[in-house]
Amino acid sequence: MPEKQKYRKIIFYKDYFQDFFVKQRDKVKDKIIWTLELIEDVQKIPETYLKHMENTDGLYEIRVQQGSDIFRIFCFFDQGQLVILMNGFQKKSQKTPKKEINKALKVKEEYENSKK
Repeated sequence: MPEKQKYRKIIFYKDYFQDFFVKQRDKVKDKIIWTLELIEDVQKIPETYLKHMENTDGLYEIRVQQGSDIFRIFCFFDQGQLVILMNGFQKKSQKTPKKEINKALKVKEEYENSKK
């Protein structure tokens, strides 16, 4: 069977994502992996799974729900197709905490500076 075309390639920047991922329960890990594969494989990703963060310069959140638990993983695009995964957290309130957004923006800036 021919390999499916991937629309995006996901890479991890440093250990931010892995540090978050290893702490999760198996069911949550499975759902995160499923969601990441969807983001790679589907041309137009539903906002249910990937949403641009308002008032940010290119910051997105990957949205994962497992039962009543909600998780967010920050990412951004590089060269159009690369999804750089950064820090993740469990969402406990309606609004995404400012400190999590600020942390993600710092990591994004660090990544961009490392490429110069």
